[in-house]
Amino acid sequence: MSNETVLQKAMSIAREGRLDEAVASVRAFVRRQPQMLEGLQVLSSLLAFQGNHEESLQHLSRAVAMAPKIVGYRVNLGFALLNAQRNADAAAEFRTATQLDGNEVRGWMGLALAESFLHHSDAAIHAARTGVALRGDWSEMARCLATILESADQLDEAIDVMERAIARAPNDAVLRSLHLLALNYTSRAPQEIADAHRRFRTVVTSLPAPPRPAADAERALRIGVLSGDLRTHSVGYFAQPFFAHKPEGVALIVFATSAPTPNDAMSKQFQSLTDEWIEVASMDDSTLDRCIRERKIDVLIDLAAHTACGRLSALDRKPAPVIITAIGYPNTTGHPSIDWRLVDSITDPTGSEAMCSERLLRIDPCFLCYAPPLNAPTPVMPPADAPITFGSFNLTSKVNAETIELWRRVLDAVPNSRLLLKSKSMADESNKRHVLARLHQGGIAAERIDAISFTSTVEEHLALYGRIHVALDATPYNGTTTTCEALWMGVPVVVLEGDRHGARVGASLLRAADRAEFIAQNADEFVAVATKLAQDRAALQTIREGMRAGLQASVLLDAPAYATRFHGAIRSCWRAWCAAR
Repeated sequence: MSNETVLQKAMSIAREGRLDEAVASVRAFVRRQPQMLEGLQVLSSLLAFQGNHEESLQHLSRAVAMAPKIVGYRVNLGFALLNAQRNADAAAEFRTATQLDGNEVRGWMGLALAESFLHHSDAAIHAARTGVALRGDWSEMARCLATILESADQLDEAIDVMERAIARAPNDAVLRSLHLLALNYTSRAPQEIADAHRRFRTVVTSLPAPPRPAADAERALRIGVLSGDLRTHSVGYFAQPFFAHKPEGVALIVFATSAPTPNDAMSKQFQSLTDEWIEVASMDDSTLDRCIRERKIDVLIDLAAHTACGRLSALDRKPAPVIITAIGYPNTTGHPSIDWRLVDSITDPTGSEAMCSERLLRIDPCFLCYAPPLNAPTPVMPPADAPITFGSFNLTSKVNAETIELWRRVLDAVPNSRLLLKSKSMADESNKRHVLARLHQGGIAAERIDAISFTSTVEEHLALYGRIHVALDATPYNGTTTTCEALWMGVPVVVLEGDRHGARVGASLLRAADRAEFIAQNADEFVAVATKLAQDRAALQTIREGMRAGLQASVLLDAPAYATRFHGAIRSCWRAWCAAR
């Protein structure tokens, strides 16, 4: 068997999900032929899929040392360094690669990503624009530029880049997903956004599904969960309840679409609650489809849709009889294989069906249940002499012109008040200046704003709520985890109930928390609710002291009851499928 055949076979085995076998095969090959550069490259790639980034780097570094002028090897080393979160080292390798060959577009893409991860947004955007100028027809480069622009809070330009790229590559499903996700942050009309989601079906390759299992409406179900976010992540906090309280006899099988996170405590907890945990990041779509079928999944729950680590393209052949999308995405998916979408009667009242490609699965009173961090600090008030401080820990991409105008009116109504913003994007000084400039343009002076980027621990993050008197939500894309965190830390959250799912999640959460008094129906009410809260420090103290106990007694934190509703809803979907057979 030729060297090339050995390596091709190993990669084929890896795509089938037999990653350990593939690694063993290429290890043996490299031992036999240690000077074979391609063997080092393949072994490094397979080790990276395993999450073994350090050993992956060792082999790539050897390849670069043996052939320092081969630009492709250096670019691959740069991407391996990115996987290992050694972003500065990665940037150095990519710079060298682009110096060796200024037309190496993958080098410019890697440099753009590395600079973005280092919070050097200006340099990242420059590198991405250079790559697009070199290969304007390569949609992956356009996706890179758009993603970096979006992370730099330049959403309008990011969407413009996406839409021009879609015109050139209309069948790029990944590009379409990026575009759909970005639209949720805008104030575009709900119908326009719904129509864009419906058009996603045009890039789906619907394939005939194999025969289905016998229809038995009442047997114990095998439930698959497709997600890359069952870890310390916003989705994790809301997925825990239906894992921890599954009915007896139900099997939960996780198909993990992101790289392994062996040191993540929440990931370990999820793994302890599953019947089988399968790492599928290295699998291609057909292999993942087969992997799901081989587990005889009855109901597959997708927790990602168009977000990062989503694998919608693996659903084209409908690998389970019933597919439900839940929790992770604030809109319809537009994918024809997805049957149901988990919502409630507040987020999606009667009539919302017209905006969705799926049937709506309402689990009232709230489609979410929050599992707060176990190590959260005790709620405390800001110092008595501190100025009234409003706050938001939402992504700054949610802080659009409509939101800024709401916040400006609140600050104007409360003299000497301040605004505390926390978002990871503001670790980049250029991004921070951009956000502050937008706020200034909207009438909020920079001297009234405290901007914080990130904290090293969840405890430190939650402790910052002790600097806020009242939290202000964003619109039309409400906070979810941030709203629950604020409430858990005793901070009232003022929410504007809007005209679409993403703009009504806050109202659903607050009603489930028995705090409907914080919900506004229009902008004037939003200002009035926030102002009333800010003007009564004694009432704020009472709220702070009693909020956590109230939450613990509320629907929002009643995990057993939520799990009963959740699994009951899944059963109803399964019964409907059986009845239609």
